[in-house]
Amino acid sequence: MNMTESSTSIPVALPQPHRALGVMAVLVLLLVTALFAYRVSEKQGFGQMRDESSHQLDILAAAIDSEVTRHASIPSAVELNPDVLALLRAPAGRQERLQGAANRFLQKLNDHLGGPVIFVLDTSGKVVASSDWIFSDNLLGADLSYMPLFRGAVAGVPGRHYAVDNVRKEPGYFFALPIRDEQQEWKVIGVAVVKSSLHELERRWLGQDAPALIVDPNGIVLLASPPEWRYATLQPKKPEELARISREQFAGQPLGATSLDIAIDAAQDGAVVHLSRELKSVSGPLQGARSYLALSRHLPGTAWRIIVFSDLRPVAVQASTHAALAAAAIGCLLLWLLFLSQRRRLARGREETRLMLEQANQELERNVAARTADLSEAVAGLQREVAERQRAEQTLRAAQDELVQAAKLAVLGQMATGITHELSQPLGAIRTLSANAVEFMHRGDLATAERNLGIVGQLAEQAGGIITPLKTFARKSPALSVAVDVAQAVDAALFLFEARLKKMSVAVDRKFSADSWIAWCDQNRLQQVLVNLIGNALDAMADEPVRSLSFSAERASSGQVALAVSDSGFGFSEEALAHLFEPFFTTKQPGEGLGLGLTISRDILRDFGGDLMAGPAPGGGARFVILLPAVPAANPVTEKV
Repeated sequence: MNMTESSTSIPVALPQPHRALGVMAVLVLLLVTALFAYRVSEKQGFGQMRDESSHQLDILAAAIDSEVTRHASIPSAVELNPDVLALLRAPAGRQERLQGAANRFLQKLNDHLGGPVIFVLDTSGKVVASSDWIFSDNLLGADLSYMPLFRGAVAGVPGRHYAVDNVRKEPGYFFALPIRDEQQEWKVIGVAVVKSSLHELERRWLGQDAPALIVDPNGIVLLASPPEWRYATLQPKKPEELARISREQFAGQPLGATSLDIAIDAAQDGAVVHLSRELKSVSGPLQGARSYLALSRHLPGTAWRIIVFSDLRPVAVQASTHAALAAAAIGCLLLWLLFLSQRRRLARGREETRLMLEQANQELERNVAARTADLSEAVAGLQREVAERQRAEQTLRAAQDELVQAAKLAVLGQMATGITHELSQPLGAIRTLSANAVEFMHRGDLATAERNLGIVGQLAEQAGGIITPLKTFARKSPALSVAVDVAQAVDAALFLFEARLKKMSVAVDRKFSADSWIAWCDQNRLQQVLVNLIGNALDAMADEPVRSLSFSAERASSGQVALAVSDSGFGFSEEALAHLFEPFFTTKQPGEGLGLGLTISRDILRDFGGDLMAGPAPGGGARFVILLPAVPAANPVTEKV
């Protein structure tokens, strides 16, 4: 059977224009279904959330009303007290003598009721008696005539509102009742005031999961579960109006620093508000730049309104879920119909497909056999190349180790004169003291002989101290990373150049103490790198009038220990700095170096995870930075060499 003819005889897809129209129709159907389901679910969720918020408002409003108005009847008891009436009837000169009895009555009444501040004002607005008279910051003598509460009460109208007194600057809910004198035809002779604290109200009723606000008739936020919203305004107000309200009711407290931009009338039946990002609550549940359902309710017995916010995200999530499920259901139905259609098409083309697969399988087997032979040959060639590279790498590492050892021996050869001078003095002293000890023993002076032999032992230890670092430095050993004290490695390298440093009068400055920087490396290899850098620095400073060599360490951004070696030599040119780490490149005279020291040093450091960098030193000279790995967390510093 001809494959071309069989494939064209069965229509496997719609023509291109019809296919595009079909896809667009399916997308439109899914979009309309999802949008319809979203709107229905959103409306249902919105109504349910509004009902829950309304129920919560009813409970909260009743509780707040009970808490706020429980002290409303106290001014009536003050009005009937004879001590208070006597104080208000007395002329100004006799009030001071009668004030004590009125104060004690108010104090006892306050102690019995537990909490509110009770005080009495004369007709000028001055506090003439107060329950807090025993405290230093009492209200006695305070002028509260500026309060609208007083002005209404002295005119004969009882009043109540939220205010801040100008003495303690504490907010509260004030109840004012005019005090009338029956002996003067019920003339108003004073005002009885009870200040009820709102701390317990704020703690008990507004510190809950659903954030809430209480606002006064002026649209000023009095209490808020996000405390930073206190004294904010629901709508922007003019500065002169805010200043007047602050002066009359809030004792000069700043008002209106924040505007919530909430329409209180619309919130009566529930309104969606979108808080700006600047209104984000620091510690509360409200978050800026989100939508909330705001529902307000009048508080009975007060002119306040309470507003409760409910996050609309659960409604949106639920509506999105329902929309997705509806779209998925329509999609599943369409897929099932498509499945039935494709099933019929596939049944007709199954036999042709089987024949096509058989032909393709035969062709594939031939191609696989040919490609397998090519791959086998390529793998064999790669194995040979890998073996050759491994042998070359082993040879290169062996050559590098030999170069390192040769460099060590070369350094020891250069320092042979200084070492001989250091050893000649203790050896000569040992020879003289040992001969003297023998002579003193012959004479029987054992004490003197003992002292000489003790000095001989000290000199022998001194000679050993000179030889031990040389043996360690010259030892040929494989690299083994351990915890290494960087200061100890620097001191060991400087010891090998001690005679040369003294001869050249080089000022050495090691800017860190022992045990302050611990690195994870091979101490012998690190010492070899330091010896190479110190030797290069001494060569560079040979013709300089001022010779200084400094060592500093710090923590690199990568977490490694960065050891810097700086000298006051002639430094680098830009060309030399560009080729500094190339093999056989050197700035020394012919015959004085091979140009392999820095290359080998960098390779040594990279072997145990470090690196070497170079650049100009501040103030002139050269500066090399040795990057050393930090000690791993599983290896304590106490294992350092």
